[in-house]
Amino acid sequence: MTEFSLDLNEEQRDLRDWVHGFAAEVVRPAAAEWDAREETPWPIIQEAAKIGLYGFEFLATCWADPTGLSLPIASEELFWGDAGIGLSIFGSSLAVAAIYGTGTPDQMVEWVPQCFGTVDAPAVAAFCTTEPEAGSDVSAMRSRAVYDEATDEWVLTGQKAYATNGGIAGVHVVTASVDPELGSRGQAAFVVPPGTAGLHATRKLKKLGLRASHTADVFLDDVRVPGRCLLGGKDALDERLARARSGQRSSGQAAMRTFELSRPTVGAQALGVARAAYEYALDYAKDRVQFGRPIIANQAVAFALADMKMEIDAARLLVWRASWMGRNNRPFTAGEGSMSKLKAGEVAVSVTDRAVQLLGGAGFLRDHPVERWYRDAKIYTIFEGTSEIQRLVISRAISGVQIR
Repeated sequence: MTEFSLDLNEEQRDLRDWVHGFAAEVVRPAAAEWDAREETPWPIIQEAAKIGLYGFEFLATCWADPTGLSLPIASEELFWGDAGIGLSIFGSSLAVAAIYGTGTPDQMVEWVPQCFGTVDAPAVAAFCTTEPEAGSDVSAMRSRAVYDEATDEWVLTGQKAYATNGGIAGVHVVTASVDPELGSRGQAAFVVPPGTAGLHATRKLKKLGLRASHTADVFLDDVRVPGRCLLGGKDALDERLARARSGQRSSGQAAMRTFELSRPTVGAQALGVARAAYEYALDYAKDRVQFGRPIIANQAVAFALADMKMEIDAARLLVWRASWMGRNNRPFTAGEGSMSKLKAGEVAVSVTDRAVQLLGGAGFLRDHPVERWYRDAKIYTIFEGTSEIQRLVISRAISGVQIR
């Protein structure tokens, strides 16, 4: 009989402690400053690169973990430090995952190192897919890619919205439609190399939370990229489009599975925010004295903290299950990836809300970090698919009905 255990192995424990140490010693002390500045924390990204926390080798090591738990563990610890800085460090991973997952070996060798730059001169990458009229509705994408056979170039036009690292990235990975009649099955991904003419971002967007992470709209004005920048290559694209036109199942399903596989890691980020708020509220409740005793001695406060702890642990189990399933190619027959992100995101919102409430007036002040965590948490019910989209994915999976 195979032994079942939820104990982390030695490598996972070492990873957790290492990332937690960086989050506690480097990230958290700087969090309030970079949140107020609303700027990309390049010095901290460089510190992460120096110790090996920022770079493809780190991601590859996490992805190689047969349990699938290394990246969620690292994400929870880093985002426990601060979500804005955490996303500045891990925000390049979506672009890297797109190149790694759909690119050819030559493309991986050429572009992945450029996503990170060097230790002395770190760079960031951007994954640009959301559009003003195509967020949850991926099939409504208006950005276009037209092949110029005479020059072996693709010409990209359109606009991308809410792109993490948009405009400041060296490498941009952009999704665009190559055959609008096929909807989401007629889309492809392209690498836009550093310094390519026609790609620009007009301004950094001002956000409720995650303020240390750069977000911008990206505009594509007749951006010309070499044919080699089509991820996967043109032969593979032509074959995929032919299958789609003949009615065969094609990359539309594969793309959605990619989103589903990324959601547990996003859920782990939300867990880090929730855990930070819970731990702070717990310590505050033990120290804060009212009517001659700590407020945690009041049942209402103690029960609220008990619920916070229970919900965080329940969400973590969903994240770990989905991460393990994804790594071991187990099908998400009930939308398990969406379950994990949905639960963790909503737990982050509810836990940070309760933390502010438990601190009372102090929780409303920037003197205490729960105010920042409260603002940061909300995005986890919105990006990587809103809570409503997660429920749609789950309901379709369990019913087999095309619910709208």
